[in-house]
Order: sequence, then structure tokens, then C-alpha cells
Amino acid sequence: MSAVEKAEPAVTNPAIGQAYGGGFVTGITRDPVTGKRSLHITAGAAHELAGKWGECGEKIEGADSFIDSLANTQAMAAAGSELATKVLALTIGGNADWAIPARDVQELQYRHFKPTTEENWESSRSGDNPHSEPVGQLYSAEDPLQTVHAAFQEGGPEAFRDTWYWSSSQRSAYFAFGMDFDVGDQYYGVKYYELRVRPVRSELID
Repeated sequence: MSAVEKAEPAVTNPAIGQAYGGGFVTGITRDPVTGKRSLHITAGAAHELAGKWGECGEKIEGADSFIDSLANTQAMAAAGSELATKVLALTIGGNADWAIPARDVQELQYRHFKPTTEENWESSRSGDNPHSEPVGQLYSAEDPLQTVHAAFQEGGPEAFRDTWYWSSSQRSAYFAFGMDFDVGDQYYGVKYYELRVRPVRSELID
């Protein structure tokens, strides 16, 4: 290590749950292609929206990423999604790059901000998140537990509702991925379902 490297202070990322960047720090993902890491930030509960994902039977090019929330949402909006257009129009805390969370970014929302004390739904690949740091493992009934962040606990001012939320990750022409914030079930729904969305934004950290 050079003298310059020794003199450089260590970079410390803000902690999970910390108010930052117009919302609350949610976690980190790494892009498997570029190796770049992104810090994800969840908007407050006051900025939730609801609507259908898009048109059923229409495959949208560019809305398949599990980690690039903004690219997915922009593709959705370009294809006519009213929900995506509304999210892209948000300005919160001076930031105007909000998006519908991609599937593995949404998983971090549940992992770190689970509102309830209910046992988790153990099914499919719920909780499996190869892009997160640390890598997410399949949920067990007791892991994750209710969030330690009081504002996000059930009844708190920032808590997710005990219902389904859309991600921006498309599964097919007819389905898109979502998540049940009551018990952590990650599955997919028909695109015309009316579900909630909690916006996110992301910042590259290296």
C-alpha cells in the first residue's frame, strides 16, 4: 500500500435505515457484469403510489433487470405505464431519479424493513438474492425478523403495508414480479393487478 493510499480515509457508507438521499438507506447490490456497487434508498411512506404494472400481453424490452430499477421503470414508462410515469415524475429531497424497485432491490426493502412479526413464507426463491451484499439466502420462518427500525415497524410512520407491492422486474408478457410485505412471499402477478409501489433511488458507490 502506498503512502497516499494509507493517508486516504476509509469510505464509510451510511447505515441501513439512516435518513439519506431523500429517503432511507436500504442496502447494497453489485452488478455481476460491471462489478459496480450501488447503494439503494427507499422513499418515505408518504410517497407510495398504487396502480397496475402495465398492459397484460405486452412484453416490454428493457424491463427485465433484477437490480436496475431506473432502467426498468424508464422502459415501462416509454411503453405507456401510468404507474411508472408517476414514479419518474417524483422529486423528493431534491432528487428526481426515483424508480419502481427492481426485484432484488425490493427484496432488500423487505429484508431490512419487514413491518410485521408474522412468520415468513418459505417458498420458491423468496429471499434468494445473489446480487445483494451480503448475498441474500432463502428466508426461513424466523429470518428475517421484524425490522429493528421502529419507524418501519407495523404502525410506524414509514411502515410498509401488509399487502403486495410491485417490483419493476418483468417476468413475461403477462406477469411481473412483486412481493407480499406481510410474510415476504416473492412471486409474480398479472400486470393489470392494482398493487402498491414504494419508490427507490440508487447511487453508485464504487
